[in-house]
Amino acid sequence: MKWSQDIFIRAFNFAARAHRDQKLPGTDYPYLYHVSLVSMEILAALNGEEERDGNLAIQCALLHDVLEDTDTSFEQLRSEFGSEVANGVRALTKNRSLSGSAGIRDSLNRIVEQPREVWMVKMADRITNLQPPPAHWDEEKIREYREEAILIHERLREGSLLLAERLRLMIDNYQRFIRD
Repeated sequence: MKWSQDIFIRAFNFAARAHRDQKLPGTDYPYLYHVSLVSMEILAALNGEEERDGNLAIQCALLHDVLEDTDTSFEQLRSEFGSEVANGVRALTKNRSLSGSAGIRDSLNRIVEQPREVWMVKMADRITNLQPPPAHWDEEKIREYREEAILIHERLREGSLLLAERLRLMIDNYQRFIRD
């Protein structure tokens, strides 16, 4: 087995508690919906990529937003899941003092210092987020989001050939939301 169901359940339960009152922006869905979709992308990729540490990838996928969007501390995460998972989640966490291209570049610089499984989570997260953009986004925001996705693909594609291909397809498809 490439990953443990018990480890999945433990991380899933932690994420469910941490995100318990949150909704996916613009929907009535619990935030856990997003976390589940990111995890599904990881599980699909792990089926085709034998050499990956599935437990690390799954835990980081399930927990990738707990430092950014909840009151969970790095120390709490490290105590519960170990340094490798906590460091991966911290690398996936946006630096709120940076915005725009500086923010995504900072994030990618931190991610590439992590194991490839963390790279996979960032690609899976963006794949999941390349759905129809929120109604309040203007044309410029939609273009910027697609450009960020292209940058993520360029920097992280070596992390998973399967996720890189899926991300490329999603980027191509996202073009339909941009009026030329």
